[in-house]
Order: sequence, then C-alpha cells, then structure tokens
Amino acid sequence: MESTSPYRIPGMELIDHSFTLPLDYNDPAARKIKVFVREVRDLDPKSEEKPLLLFLQGGPGFRAPLPIKKEGWLKRALSEFRVLMYDTRGNGLSTPVSHQTLAAEGDAVEQADYLKHFRADNIVRDAEAIRAHMSPNEPWSTIGQSYGGWCTTTYLSLHPEGLKECFIFGGVPGLDRTAREIYEGTFPFMEERNRQYFEKFPMDKQRLVKLCRHLQQCDVRLPNGDRLTPRLVQLLGMQLGFAGTAEALHYLVEEAFVQVGGEEVVSHTFLKGVQTSLRFDSNPIFAILHEAIYAQRAATGWACDAVQKENYSHYDDYENFLFYGEMIFPWMFDEIGELREMKAAADILAAFDDWPELYDKDVLSRNKVPVACAVYYNDMFVNTRFTRETIDFVPNMQGWYTSEYEHCGLRTGGEKVFSRLIDLARGEIER
Repeated sequence: MESTSPYRIPGMELIDHSFTLPLDYNDPAARKIKVFVREVRDLDPKSEEKPLLLFLQGGPGFRAPLPIKKEGWLKRALSEFRVLMYDTRGNGLSTPVSHQTLAAEGDAVEQADYLKHFRADNIVRDAEAIRAHMSPNEPWSTIGQSYGGWCTTTYLSLHPEGLKECFIFGGVPGLDRTAREIYEGTFPFMEERNRQYFEKFPMDKQRLVKLCRHLQQCDVRLPNGDRLTPRLVQLLGMQLGFAGTAEALHYLVEEAFVQVGGEEVVSHTFLKGVQTSLRFDSNPIFAILHEAIYAQRAATGWACDAVQKENYSHYDDYENFLFYGEMIFPWMFDEIGELREMKAAADILAAFDDWPELYDKDVLSRNKVPVACAVYYNDMFVNTRFTRETIDFVPNMQGWYTSEYEHCGLRTGGEKVFSRLIDLARGEIER
C-alpha cells in the first residue's frame, strides 16, 4: 500500500491510498493492477479512530464520488465513520479501462479475456485485499449505490466475514434473474416513463419527430465527429430515471434547431448537450460490461437488443418517437466512436457462456450481516419485484420501501435516507 500524507479541503481531511493487486485472483503471482481508494475524514481530532465505511459506486464503470462538500449522506457518514471512496478496478485513478488502454491489450480475444476480470466478484476480492491492509482485525461497513448494491450482495456471498453492516441504495439484484428477464421488466417501465414525459411536454413529440427526419436526411455531426442518429437521441431517455432530469431533457430538446442564414440547422448547443449526456466514451465499462453484470453460467446474447426487436419494434418508428432507458445495444459499438474499436470484444463477451456465479444462495440463506436497503417504487433502473424477492430470501436483509425518491435518493435525500437505513440496520426502527 502506498499512501499520501493527509491533506485538507474545507471541513475534511483526505488521504490517498494505492494498492497493487492481482488482475486474476486465480493466478495472483501474475499480472498486477492498481486500485485507488481515497480516505475521507472529518476534522475531529479523534477521526482516525473511527471505523471504516467503504463506498461501492454505481454503474458499472464509474469512479467513486469526489468529496467536495461535507453535506448529504457524506456529512452523516463522517459523524461516525472514516469513508473510503473506492475507485473500483477499471475506473478513476485505479488502472483504467478506456478505448486508449484497451487497445494495448491486443486483439479482440485478448481484450475480452482482460475485461472478464472487471465484474463484481473481483471488485469484492479487491475490497477484501484492501481491508486486509486497512482493517485487518475488524469487519467494516459498506454503502452501495445502485450497482454498488449488486457488489454488496456478491460481497455477502464471497466474504461475509469482512462485513459488519451494509447499506444499499436502489441496488438489490435479483439473484437468479437473467439479463433477458431484466430487460423484459425494464421496457414496460420505460413505456410508462415515455407516456409521462410526453404528457408533461407534449410539444416535444413533434420536435423529436422533426429532428429524426432531419437526421435521416442530413449528415449531422456531434462535436467529437460522430454522426448524430435518431437512435443516439433515443439514448437520452436514460436521464428520465433521475429527479428533475425530465425538465432538463425538455430544455435541451427545445433548443434542437437554430436559424442560420434562413436555414434551420441542428444547434451546437443541442449537439454539445447530447455529447455531454452520452458518457459511453469516457465510461466504456458501462457499455461493454453492462449486460455481463447479470450473467451467471450463461451468455447474455445481447439480451436488450433481442427483447427490443421481438417485443418493442415500435421503438424503430421515429414518427412516434420514444426514448430508451438504461439499455445497451450492439449498434452503439458502430455509432459511438470510442466504442467502435471495442465492437469485436463486445460480441465475444455477449456470446461468452461460462461467467462465474456472482451470488451464493446457500451462503446468503444463512446471512447474519445486517443489511438495510432503500427501495424506490418508482426506480427506472432496478426492478422492485426482483428486489423484493431477494430481500424476502436473505435473512437480516430489510427493505425500506418508498415512493418519495427516484433512483438518485442517495444524492437528493442522502442525509435523511442514510440516517433511516442506519437506524433500520441497527434495530432502532422498524421498516
């Protein structure tokens, strides 16, 4: 472990830690990667004596939150914990996966073999290796946001001895649910989100139809050089799963066109907004491993694409424009420049049928670790029915069910929600 000296930002003290860990835990003497953790403390002189709370980020494919202000859930956490902002392998200041670095891994087969090591099982193994350095004699607490809850459930399966208590925000997986089942449950929810959006902003339907006609007739380029297509515009619907983002999407759509010399063209403001919203270029793990997070002993086979083609072909009718949600399609690896060179590796991963199990139901059936979960009835990203199946199955896992928050409850109501989950896990309140 390599660590910096403590340094300060307003209200907090930070220490950066870097760990050299195996790429493949079945061959620990072989290739190594770097994994980064930022320790966050408040300025209490006794903070270094506080227990550790590990943050497991959502995604997959995103770095840990950057501590800027002591507010929300972080403020509540720092009152009794030292918080570890954990850049899981492939992300942030850990050894990254990007279109730049992946190209250096060799051909598509070698790239796919490398990427197979970046799922929740190895995220958990890294965490336990880090705990061996930072909390060798004590289990620690974890907080999992979205996909971080998937990682938490894998942690409970592989290394429950490392866990004291767990808090999950909008991220309890269905233990046996396949990628296809996930998307069969997601599309109906997205149908409803589209209905709600166009009921709220009916003028946008015609705006988007007009835009799609224009994009089919004209070669319109994003600032990065990629051609803007109707399908890329549909991907903006992922924003509809967060509080306030329907309004932001509407304000972007209303700026789609601008008059230039008497001719209507797609505005730079809109093009820049689309490019900024579609983060697959800077977070490629989110695309290339997204369906793989659901895979256990079976291939995903581009499940979302199959469900859309079989049951939701009307999304291809741009005369009745509909947004997609959290959905990954093989055509994205043709239309998004930074993903293009990963296409062959993505196809290999979609066909791979020997993914290890992520959840041990026998271990989970005997769980003793207190787990408190915030479950959002209106969550666009996580199927509440599948979540309830798991909570009902795993002992000592409790759900707080609410319609007050969207998927971003940790961000918008963090201090309140986290306090409630702490009380729930410790038996101070009933769900």
